[in-house]
Order: sequence, then structure tokens, then C-alpha cells
Amino acid sequence: MNEVLQALILGIVQGLTELLPISSSAHLNLIPWIFNWEIPESFDVALHFGTLLAIVIFFFKDWLKLIEGGYKQVVKKQKSFEGKMFWYLVIATIPGGAIGFLLDHFVGDSLGKFPLLIAMALIIMGIILYIVDKKSAVTTDFEHMTFKQTFLIGFSQALAFIPGVSRSGITMTTGRLMGVDRESTAKYTFLLSTPIVLGATLYKFKDFVLNMPFFIGVLASFIVGIIVIKFLLNYLKKGSFKVFAIYRVILGLVIIAIYMARL
Repeated sequence: MNEVLQALILGIVQGLTELLPISSSAHLNLIPWIFNWEIPESFDVALHFGTLLAIVIFFFKDWLKLIEGGYKQVVKKQKSFEGKMFWYLVIATIPGGAIGFLLDHFVGDSLGKFPLLIAMALIIMGIILYIVDKKSAVTTDFEHMTFKQTFLIGFSQALAFIPGVSRSGITMTTGRLMGVDRESTAKYTFLLSTPIVLGATLYKFKDFVLNMPFFIGVLASFIVGIIVIKFLLNYLKKGSFKVFAIYRVILGLVIIAIYMARL
């Protein structure tokens, strides 16, 4: 029962933090550290599978149009926005996926064992996110993103191997830096995360333990993920990333305080 409760809590946390720019890897490493929980390393990726399902289902119609457009652009030479965006996503995924694979091989989850590193990443990226979001003008939306913008956003995913940086955090920051509006940046970030998380899930699948905690964690992250996607896309129509930046800085300072208190 204890393991089921832990899985439920971590699943909820994953659903909240993976899709918001506040770093799921930081939270999934810090919560077991704070409460002295023993969590299998593969469980992190298992929880990501729940949010992957949330993204796929929420954007199911979008993905169908993108895949169809990509197919028609290559096979039938029919150009469309969906076809262009599909191949933008494919190309933008390659550098982040390749670098992530190499770093996982050589570094693995070792960086998650350094709370101070996570805290500093949370704080620094929080400050950068706030400044970039506040200073960057809006010059384009999702339908008019260029290859350069989509590629650089995808390339920035490589920094997400540092716990606390946040995949959605770094891609949304880069999107705003490139002049993309907030809602479009979030939507592109969600679509961009799909192949990366799918690849990681398939790569780690052999390590999954398909028990009750696994299914509880995946289900919790899926349900919360659906809610968070809808919330964030609606919120960013008028809101900014300020509240998430402030949360990152506060959390980082709390972690530093807990670490110093344990010395």
C-alpha cells in the first residue's frame, strides 16, 4: 500500500510538472530525497509515459493532420502547413534525441543525486525564463513558425538532461526568445516532446515493473496531464510565465535551505 501511495503522489507530481516549465525531473528526484523513498530509476520514465498518453490524446486530431500532411508532402508532393510542420518536428527532434541518448548512456541518472545542482538549475532557469518572457516581443504564432525557430527550440531540449532545467522550461524559453507567442510556444513544446518521450519509453520499457504502483502512477500522471495541458493553453492566452519563474526560484531556495539544514 505504501508503494501504491508513493506512485500516486509521484504520478500526480509528474502530471503537473512535466507539462509546466518547472521541471518534472527535479521534482521526481527531490521528493524521494526529501522523504527518503526508494524509487526504481526506470519509474521516472514510466511516469513520463502517462503524460505522453495525455499529449497524444489531447492533440490526437493535430497529430493525424500532421502525419497525413507529412506523408502527402513526400509521396504526393502536396505542400501544406501540416506537412511542413510535421517535418519541422521530425528534424527538430533529431539533435535533442541523439544528444539525450548519448548523455543517458554516459551520465544516466547520476545528476539527479545532487540536490544543490538541481536547486541552482531551477533558480537560474527561472530567472532566465522570467527575463526572456518579459523582454521578448511577439513576432509569430504556431502557424507561421520558421524552420530556424522550430529547429533551435528542438535543439535546446539537449539541456534538459540537467535535472531542474526542464524540457518544457528550456523549449518555452527558447520559443519566447525566438519571438513565438506563449500559447504557440506551449503547443509546439507539447508536440515536440511526443517523439522524445516515446523514444525514452521504448528504450526503458524492458526495465519497467508492470505492477500496481506502475499502473497507478501512469494513470495519475495521465489524468493530471490532460487537465494541465488544457489549463496551460488557456492560461497563456492572456497570462505570462512569471508565476512559474517565481515558483522555480522559491523551490530552489527551499531545496538549498533543506540541504544546509541536513549538514
